[in-house]
Amino acid sequence: MGFRVIKTAIAALLAVVAASTLGISSAMSAALLAILGVDVTRKRSLQTISARFFASLIGMVCAFVLFSIFGFQHWVFALYILLAFPIITRAGFSGGIVTSSVIVVHIYNGGLLTAHAMFVEVELLLIGLGSAAIVNLVYMPNPYKRLNAIRREVNDLLSQMFDQIARTLHEPAYVWDGEEVIQATAKVEQGHTAAKRELENQMLHPDESWIVYFYMRKQHLDSIQNMMQLVAQVYSKMPQGDQAAEIFEQLAQDVKTPYYTGKTEKLLLQFEEDFSKTRLPVTREEFEVYSAILQLCRELEQYLKISKRDKARNPLLTQDNKVK
Repeated sequence: MGFRVIKTAIAALLAVVAASTLGISSAMSAALLAILGVDVTRKRSLQTISARFFASLIGMVCAFVLFSIFGFQHWVFALYILLAFPIITRAGFSGGIVTSSVIVVHIYNGGLLTAHAMFVEVELLLIGLGSAAIVNLVYMPNPYKRLNAIRREVNDLLSQMFDQIARTLHEPAYVWDGEEVIQATAKVEQGHTAAKRELENQMLHPDESWIVYFYMRKQHLDSIQNMMQLVAQVYSKMPQGDQAAEIFEQLAQDVKTPYYTGKTEKLLLQFEEDFSKTRLPVTREEFEVYSAILQLCRELEQYLKISKRDKARNPLLTQDNKVK
């Protein structure tokens, strides 16, 4: 919000200076229009400015007709709202209703319906909204530092989750509250929102790498929640549980790397090979724990497939030059 306030101030000043230089008496109206035109992203700014410009033109036409017929009366402005607002909304420019109202109020206060008066209003629109467009297009803050910080936090939380799963497999009596999952979900949502905003700032060559990354992490969190349910079913200690725990301990390290190491996958393949040679369970308890560990490894296999696929095709996960 702080940066947006600075941009708004610059746009307003630019509009006032430009309007004053052109000799327009109501230069401050251009500043007001500039304030209404500033937005948080480049694409959204262009959409907002277009809607407000065309909404204002429609409003001017409606105001010209109504004021010409009924004169500059207070009740005519209410009639203008009843007539113009639905037209503007149907035209798809509802975001410009406030801006059009500013222009119509300015016309009403001026009390003139000459061609020159209409031309001045168009000038104010072009100067005010144009100043906002220039400020928005010229500079937007670099989001990569923030996105990279969120990525590190998410990776750290994932690492903690896998350490917790490993500890639970080593010590079935240990109870994990799953707090890291809640924190990671909030961070992923925060990152996904920031990534979408950054995508709206890219006009020529949009890069969806960050969108892909946070979508991948959403899939990972779904998979981890399935793992948590399976780990909860490992209620007694077994050698296979200790062996599976070693895989998650390795994954806790691998998840912090920007590329796919394959180390966890190798351990998992070895585990599955050893698991197939293990004697079948004898008691019901052994069977339930045995089955839960096997399903846990199947879920881990799906997790690794997502990582392998997305880390291979996502350039930002193998290059730090974009996110430093």
